[in-house]
Amino acid sequence: MAVQEIGISGAGGRMGRMLVQAVQAAQDRCALRAASERPDSEWVGQDVGEVAGVGRLGIRIDGGSERLFAPGRVVIDFTQPQATLAHLATAVAVGAPMVIGTTGFDAEGRGAIERAAGRIPIVFAPNFSIGVNLMFRVAADVARVLEESYDIEIIEAHHRHKVDAPSGTALGLGRAIAQAVGRPLEEMAIYGREGLTGARPPRAIGFATVRGGDIVGDHTVLFAGEGERLEITHRASSRMTFAKGAVRAAIWLSGRPAGLYDMGDVLGF
Repeated sequence: MAVQEIGISGAGGRMGRMLVQAVQAAQDRCALRAASERPDSEWVGQDVGEVAGVGRLGIRIDGGSERLFAPGRVVIDFTQPQATLAHLATAVAVGAPMVIGTTGFDAEGRGAIERAAGRIPIVFAPNFSIGVNLMFRVAADVARVLEESYDIEIIEAHHRHKVDAPSGTALGLGRAIAQAVGRPLEEMAIYGREGLTGARPPRAIGFATVRGGDIVGDHTVLFAGEGERLEITHRASSRMTFAKGAVRAAIWLSGRPAGLYDMGDVLGF
């Protein structure tokens, strides 16, 4: 089996360091070839292995993405929407597949990813945890069975540094549930409540957001009915679960045709 070359954007960040560790743990299937950071990052010029705590690898972190992309090399990107979209344009020009874990895209950004997927293979997912992707499927199945007789709330909690809300995973859960009941999420979502909101509208999906401390990621889907409630919860205790899933997706992309894929495709759901 050929070893898949990988490049990592944002390699000095918390998720970037985990990705380096995950690539090194899968050396029989993939190999790190390049790493980048913002030009003003303190990590620029340093050995990416030493930054990630896996020892010297002989790969310096570049202050830009010029050397990150190469034909056939999968670039894993967990950065910010503006940076990811800039990287995406380079990926299309070079012919490099991408694994995108960045969240917070608006409709225009998601459209740009969809258009790029007509030229290169892309795995784009709100969450790369295997457990969370099982949760997407289970929550959709439950919503389909319970139909309109249960109220649906999605509660998510993350660390104080997370900049987007609700989380991409919470929105992914909402989309999976909305699709299961045959309605657009935009018609069902309630993103905040304050003051005299009136009675809860039927067939709504409510979102609640918690930010604090170093919470890696907690997600609960609450189905509340008359006389009972059902809760489906996933709690992540380490970012490594996301990093391992992203590396698995990068390896899976090897030789795939252009197209937009998600973790359901990678896991064979």
